[in-house]
Amino acid sequence: MITAASERAVELVQLAAVAADSKNALDPVALDVAGRLPLTDAFLLVSGRTERNVLAIAEAVEDRLLEAGAKTLRREGRSEGRWVLLDFGDVVVHVFHEEDRLYYSLERLWKDCPVIPVNLPVAPNTPAAE
Repeated sequence: MITAASERAVELVQLAAVAADSKNALDPVALDVAGRLPLTDAFLLVSGRTERNVLAIAEAVEDRLLEAGAKTLRREGRSEGRWVLLDFGDVVVHVFHEEDRLYYSLERLWKDCPVIPVNLPVAPNTPAAE
C-alpha cells in the first residue's frame, strides 16, 4: 500500500523551498517518497549555480527548518559544495550544483513518485521600462 507524505513533511518541504528560493535556488521539485522509502516521507531537490550558491542555499534551508523545530539528523557534502544532503527525518533536502543535478538525475530515478506542489512567494511586479 502506498502511503502519502505526512502533513508535517509537506509543511517542512514548503518551508525549505521558500528558504531555498530566498537564496535564488533553481527548479525546486518535491517528491512524495513515503510509499517507497521507510525512512523519510519526502525529498526536496533544488539547484544552485555555483558552489557558493549551493552552500548558501543549504545553510538557509537548515536554519529555517531548525527554527521550525526540525532536527538535522545527517548533513553531507558541505565541504565540496556540489551536492549537499540535509536529512531532517521526515524530509531529505538535496541541494545540487546545476551540473551535478543533471548528472545524477534523481527526478528520473524517482519518476514514479507523486510530486508535492511547491508554493513559492510571488515576486512583486517590476514596472516596465518605457
